[in-house]
Amino acid sequence: MSALYSTELKAFRQELRAFFTSQIPERIRAKISAGQPLARADFVESQRILNANGLAVPHWPAAWGGRDWDRVRLHIFTEELQRAAVPLPLQFNCNMLGPVLAAFGSEEQKQRFLPRAANLDDWWCQGFSEPEAGSDLASLQTRAVHTPQGYRVTGQKTWTTYAQYADWIFCLVRTDPDVRKQAGISFLLIDMRSPGITVRPIITVEGHHEVNEVFFDDVLVPFDQRVGEENRGWDYAKYLLTNERSGIARIGLTKERAARARRLAAATPFGSGTLLDHAPFHQRLIELELDLKALEITLVRLASRAGGGEGDPAASIVKLKGSQLQQRAAELLMDVAGPAGLRAMTDDIDDDAPSLALATYLNARKVSIYGGANEIQRNIIAKQVLGL
Repeated sequence: MSALYSTELKAFRQELRAFFTSQIPERIRAKISAGQPLARADFVESQRILNANGLAVPHWPAAWGGRDWDRVRLHIFTEELQRAAVPLPLQFNCNMLGPVLAAFGSEEQKQRFLPRAANLDDWWCQGFSEPEAGSDLASLQTRAVHTPQGYRVTGQKTWTTYAQYADWIFCLVRTDPDVRKQAGISFLLIDMRSPGITVRPIITVEGHHEVNEVFFDDVLVPFDQRVGEENRGWDYAKYLLTNERSGIARIGLTKERAARARRLAAATPFGSGTLLDHAPFHQRLIELELDLKALEITLVRLASRAGGGEGDPAASIVKLKGSQLQQRAAELLMDVAGPAGLRAMTDDIDDDAPSLALATYLNARKVSIYGGANEIQRNIIAKQVLGL
């Protein structure tokens, strides 16, 4: 693995590691290590520290507060964030909406929204999935109808992460129902304080409030809050989703969980030794670590090649394998915890609490669904990468 990175990149990694572990408050990082949900204030505090040091959106164009980092540096940055248990800069702001606005937004939209997104002055959420349009996202039914004042939006979004915190939502809406389903979609920016918006919580199986339903009842949206051209929203969504899929791999997070499983197994009595000495368990752990190395090599190769930037369909490979490895790491942690992992989760912050295994295991089930289900990713790989 060392051969993947130049001396300069290795030094870059060490600088990031030192910064993350010294500048982001320990109380925030401890919550993440213990699998505990963060408050809105925790996300904001962490991102503003990063932004003040040029680290919230380093992959954005320099004109909008970024550093024009290539994707290899961005991979190292993301991995070290995750290994240090630092909250990722809010993905909806930084890795989804931001690049779309920079590429397709009007000058007024860039000036109005990008600096505030980078500093988390505005919290954005994503209004894509609907009750009848998840993996088949292009079947969405939320309508936006022309009126003299602007669009009137009516419909429902679901699985909307952190909508309870959000100031704005970027939404896919149907503006032309009479053309093929991908061709009649537009991309709107909607103020969550607009009359007619209702947010209802969805409590997930591990007991956390992270996702929501969002209802739109005749919500007025000015025309200047449409990104790009009317009925071109599907193109912008595809551009956005390739960025989301690369981020779902979370190699740094899985490395940290694999290391945790190794550490806990070495401290867990089993037979005449420890669980780490048990050959079947040790083999599973080694296979996970090897697959993680292979995925990292693949990601760096994709990031380094010509044309390997935003919009690369090969991001589906990274999303597919990365989500599977997260689930395998969660299963290992659950096996180490044993029956103790089934106990109710507490508010105590303990890096090695068995309760973390349960939270990790339950939460990891969703990663093969969001960002486009893994079955969809296989289709993309077959058609657009392999040409089958």
